[in-house]
Amino acid sequence: MCAGVTGVILAGGNSSRMKSNKALLPFQGELFIERIYRQLASIFPDILLVTNKPELYDFLPCTKVADIYPGMGSLAGIHAGLCISKTPYIFVVACDMPLVNTSLIRRLVSAVHGQDVVMPEGSGGLEPLHAVYGKEALPAMEESLSKGKVKIVECCERLRSTILTRDVVAGIDPAFLSFRNINTPEDYFTFREETDSDQNEETVAPLKNY
Repeated sequence: MCAGVTGVILAGGNSSRMKSNKALLPFQGELFIERIYRQLASIFPDILLVTNKPELYDFLPCTKVADIYPGMGSLAGIHAGLCISKTPYIFVVACDMPLVNTSLIRRLVSAVHGQDVVMPEGSGGLEPLHAVYGKEALPAMEESLSKGKVKIVECCERLRSTILTRDVVAGIDPAFLSFRNINTPEDYFTFREETDSDQNEETVAPLKNY
């Protein structure tokens, strides 16, 4: 277990492009959020779920917290997780990133040496929704949120940060699958076709309106 770090799953988005709750999409016998929770629970002693609809996730045995700055996106979710966490650091992942890699997460956590942020770099740039944040980042986050500024990377530019370069990440997760996120029905069906092929599964599950 990674002491001093809490796992935080962000499930506060509107899933407007998906037209259904991304966290509750089925995948290989689990829901996205069940799979992510199971992976994080193998690493961290405590898990928090940031959501403004906690009743949807009664099946998860973890604390649910709401945004303190509602309607202000993922930065507000990270802020809420940091505020409620009993540990000095949190690892944050979005609920639509089901292919988390526990070795990569442990590598990110191991890079915390008094920094406020440890963030990986993927093939498309920085990945702020798969990163470690410390409580010392709270003042900068609160300042940004109070001014209506919600860009995570822009906020982190003022913080003590360590970037895990794409070369380092590729040594652990060569295809950068950890950062694969699902935004639209097309994304989901493509994802299922690819992963079902890899797993020799029989069918692609239909979307459901949970």
